[in-house]
Amino acid sequence: MSGDHHDDALISRRVRRLETLLEEKGVLSGGTLDEAIDAFLARSSPANGARVVARAWTDADYKSRLLTDGTAAVQELGFMEGSYQRLRVVENTESVHHVIVCTLCSCYPLRLLGPSPSWYKSEAYRSRVVREPRAVLAEFGLTLPAGTEISVWDSSAETRYMVLPRRPAGTESLPETELAALVTRNALIGTAAV
Repeated sequence: MSGDHHDDALISRRVRRLETLLEEKGVLSGGTLDEAIDAFLARSSPANGARVVARAWTDADYKSRLLTDGTAAVQELGFMEGSYQRLRVVENTESVHHVIVCTLCSCYPLRLLGPSPSWYKSEAYRSRVVREPRAVLAEFGLTLPAGTEISVWDSSAETRYMVLPRRPAGTESLPETELAALVTRNALIGTAAV
């Protein structure tokens, strides 16, 4: 197994042991830990990623920074502060479509996309999207032209990916808030156009 990925069972055991030690030493209670996790999850939403996309669609300088250093660019908007992961943003174009996977586990930019969907964690998705991405995307309802190159990006514990979808035609006059409302979590993963 690559050093970039982790074994979910091993990590789960370590986390549970750490929680137990913190509780036994009186550092924090189980309830306090649950509150911290709930607060983190409350701030983790696909609306965050959609806001990043809308800013990139309306601000060329921001888009350039986002594609150069995703982590720094999303931190400008208040996301991923204190995160040890690096974020790489890949842009869909007319000729290239990107899709994200984590082949060995389910690494995923939680703060920007919210909790991962069950299909993202499934062995079927993780193995098939690498071998037959066009067929998998078609199962999601996304049929791309035959000439469109599909690039599959494998997330890891250190590097997470997010897709910058193509801006829909006819949206030039929409403000950022309305543009953000168009962006779906699946588009941020690459299994939908927007």
